[in-house]
Amino acid sequence: MPLTDQALADAGNQLAELLERRELTIATAESCTGGWVAKVLTDRAGSSAYVLAGLVTYSNDAKRALLGVTEASLDEQGAVSEPVVREMVAGALSTTGASVAVAISGVAGPGGGSDDKPVGTVWFAWGRSPADTVAVVETFPGDRDQVRRQAVLHALQGVRSFLENS
Repeated sequence: MPLTDQALADAGNQLAELLERRELTIATAESCTGGWVAKVLTDRAGSSAYVLAGLVTYSNDAKRALLGVTEASLDEQGAVSEPVVREMVAGALSTTGASVAVAISGVAGPGGGSDDKPVGTVWFAWGRSPADTVAVVETFPGDRDQVRRQAVLHALQGVRSFLENS
């Protein structure tokens, strides 16, 4: 069953309500989702109370310049990797002063995959500080739109779960 805009909106509203209830702010650092997580969070009226910033850092140059991702991480692990998403979270927190940040970097397709990082591979990280950042990798089926939708949903649900359990 295709993932609907309503499913994304529902997940965004659940995270937004939690952020508001706890008086927290969020920053997003997105690559393959192109700002879609920030879009879902800002679709809700009053989102300026909890969304501080959304950074789309699609290129490696942007990841370095805007988020402080290191050349070593990009060269040694590639943009779609645990070290890079962890550094993206640290950079988003540092740059914006948000209470929590989420980072996403993946291979949405249809090209760009490899044996070790096939199309659908997406790394996520979320945290309130570099020390408590959690990183996970998922491999989603489907075409580019389906991979991106699943990544947005996973990011929204992951941040909510992280906050509920911390």
